[in-house]
Amino acid sequence: MTTYTAINLIARPKGGPIGPELFEIVHKDMPSVSEGKFLIKQTHMSLDPAMFGWMSPDTESYIPPVALGTVMRSSGIGKVVESNHPGFQVGDRVTGLLGWQEYILTNGQGLHKVQAPLPEETILSIFALPGLTATQGLFAIGKPKAGETLVVSGAAGSVGSIVGQLAKAEGLTVVGVVGSDEKADWIINELGFDGAINYKTDDLATKLAELTPKGIDIYFENTGGPIQQHVFARMNTHGRIAVCGMIADYPKAEPDLGPNWIPMIKKRLTVQGFAMPDHFGDIPQLLEKLTPYVMQGKIKHRTHILQGLESAITGLNLFFTGGNKGKLIVKL
Repeated sequence: MTTYTAINLIARPKGGPIGPELFEIVHKDMPSVSEGKFLIKQTHMSLDPAMFGWMSPDTESYIPPVALGTVMRSSGIGKVVESNHPGFQVGDRVTGLLGWQEYILTNGQGLHKVQAPLPEETILSIFALPGLTATQGLFAIGKPKAGETLVVSGAAGSVGSIVGQLAKAEGLTVVGVVGSDEKADWIINELGFDGAINYKTDDLATKLAELTPKGIDIYFENTGGPIQQHVFARMNTHGRIAVCGMIADYPKAEPDLGPNWIPMIKKRLTVQGFAMPDHFGDIPQLLEKLTPYVMQGKIKHRTHILQGLESAITGLNLFFTGGNKGKLIVKL
C-alpha cells in the first residue's frame, strides 16, 4: 500500500444535519517511520457528541476547534504496525486522539497502551472517553451517596448508560431519560435502572414526579431539551448537577433558555460544567476507580457499529435523531 485515506474538515456546521460538504476525503502517501516514531493502523474510531463542538468556530471552548483543512478529530484504537520508538513495539494496541484517518505517524505523545485483553469495541465503549467521562462527572461533581436519587439524560447513550450503572452500584435510585420505548426497556431490564422517561411520548412532569417521589439529588445532563426544566424544578436542597453535554442545542443557531437561577440560591444547588481535556492527567486514577465495577460485572454496554471511514460523515447525525443504539463506533 502506498497511500491511505483521511478525512479533513473544510467547513463549519451552520445548524441542522451534518453533510458531506463539510469534509474532504483525501489520499495521503504512506509516511516513512523515522527515529523516535511509530506507525499506527487504526481499526476502530469513536464518534462522540463532543465532535459538534470541535467542528464549531468557537475559540473560547475547552479545546481549540479543528483547523479547517486538517484531519477531523476523534478518539480511536489501533495497532502499531511499524516502530522506531523504544516504548512502542509492533503489535501493541494504543488508544487516543487518532483522528479520521486509516494510519497515524506519531511520537506517542497523548497516546496510551491498551493493557486489558478486551475487544476494541469494549475498550472504546467503557475504558475510553465514555467511561472516563462518566466516572469523572458522577464522582467528582455528583458525589453520590447511597439512598439518593439520580436522573441522567441521554441514559441509553455511551456516557449516560455508564453513569446510571455506576450510580446503581453505589446504591442510588436511578431514572434515565431516553428517546424510545426500546431504549427505555434496555436501561430498565438490561442495565437495572429503576425507571425510564421517554421524552418524545411521556408527559414529562407527570412521569418525573411519579419516578422521583423524594425529589432529585443528582442530575447528570447530557442532552438539554425540555426535560431539563422539569428536572431542575424537582432538585432537592444541596443537589448537584453535572453538565456534560447539550446535544439538543448543538444544531440550533440559538440555544434554548436555561432555568431561572433563583432556585439555585434557595436550594443551594451546585451546577458545574466539565470537559475531559481538563482531566487527562487523571486518567490513571479514573481507570483505577472504574475498573473494579467492570471486573465485577456491574457495567454492561452495547455498540452501534458503522462500516468504513466515510460512514463517519453521515453517522454523526444519529446523535440528533437518536438512531444510535449504544456506543457509536466506526470499524475501519
